[in-house]
Amino acid sequence: MSTTHPQATMATQRHARSQARKAALGSFIGAVVDWYDFLLYGIVAALVFNAEFFPNVGPAMGTLAAFATFGVGFLFRPLGGFVFGHYGDRLGRKRMLVLTVMMMGLSTAAIGLLPAFSSIGWWAPVLLVTLRAIQGFAVGGEWGGAALMAVESAPEKKKAFYSSGVQVGYGVGLVLSTGLVALLSRSMDNAAFLGWGWRLPFLFSVVLVLIALWIRSSMEESREFVEKVGTHGERRARLPIVEALLRHPKAFLLIIALRLAELFTMYIVTAFALNYSTANLHMPREFFLTIGFIVGALSCVTIPCFAWLADRFGRRRIYMIGALVGVLSAVPFFVALDARSTVWIVVFAVMLANVAHDMVVSVQQPMFTELFGTEYRYSGAGVGYQVASVVGGGFTPFIAVALLGFAGGSWHPVAAYLAIGCLISLLVAARMKTGRELH
Repeated sequence: MSTTHPQATMATQRHARSQARKAALGSFIGAVVDWYDFLLYGIVAALVFNAEFFPNVGPAMGTLAAFATFGVGFLFRPLGGFVFGHYGDRLGRKRMLVLTVMMMGLSTAAIGLLPAFSSIGWWAPVLLVTLRAIQGFAVGGEWGGAALMAVESAPEKKKAFYSSGVQVGYGVGLVLSTGLVALLSRSMDNAAFLGWGWRLPFLFSVVLVLIALWIRSSMEESREFVEKVGTHGERRARLPIVEALLRHPKAFLLIIALRLAELFTMYIVTAFALNYSTANLHMPREFFLTIGFIVGALSCVTIPCFAWLADRFGRRRIYMIGALVGVLSAVPFFVALDARSTVWIVVFAVMLANVAHDMVVSVQQPMFTELFGTEYRYSGAGVGYQVASVVGGGFTPFIAVALLGFAGGSWHPVAAYLAIGCLISLLVAARMKTGRELH
């Protein structure tokens, strides 16, 4: 008896480690699909959609309309978080993650096949908005499930590191989306790219979906979910989101405030600056596409490194340093843009996207999910995360373009907008209690 018990324990531990790795990989590849699709839309919206789908308005209004459709996806993310979170808390995380990746990939491929305004008139932007809404609905359910699958399966003292793949997936998605668009932009003339070349990256999404489904099929349900909820039907909340709201109302506000630094830094660098540099500064579009590729590639290294440091030295400490870097880099980034200094633009883009942004997101998965109980965690963390996406992310490029217009083309209010968002996140993190809120 004494010889078999240690063997059984070791086998159990090996199985747990194996499932933790599979959960981390499955969360990562799903995040790649969803963020590739979601970010691709923003990149192409900045370059193509104003002419393809909104040609009957002026260039400035066409750009606003294109970025407004970009924001529509964010409006539907809380709904996705609510629906997928509800069933994820009751039926399990794995089933929902299969549905989200399928829905995201198919809607993205459909955008690649969508006729332009010149072919079907106003049905083109209507269908574009509909498909963007489906994208938002799908990605709204993805983050909560992927984060929970990784966090709940990870070793106790390595939760930030094991769940960092959810955010590394963002970087890989950014590399793939900007890399493909840049490659096509360089390899064909402008007329061909605007006519049909931009569609190819959308169709490529089908390949990523098939890979994600293959990997996720081998995952097991979250260990913590099975232990605390899956075998105790009476503990499943009838309406998990209501339970989360009643028990932890403050957590939703914390998530919104803490995500401002992340959302403002990334979307101003990858979406707004791309449009601003080409339309206002007449810089080549390939330059910022290359920057997007660089910051996405670097994030594949920086995010897990910052997550490892967070597990070792504390999540709040890493978070606050990142938010402070965002505050300090906002104005220099726009000064470099205005001077068209390519070297300094790259330097401060990296400071905003790979230091400020990546330090902040490296700790979000355990930070946010552990604000809620297991039986309503998918709903609470998922909806809170996606509501924050609407408040702080979806209309950031739109608001930045509007601020630019109101200021007569001056970048100063946009820089202030970026710095203030990072400052709010920094102050909220500094005032949070230690212990369960941030560990």
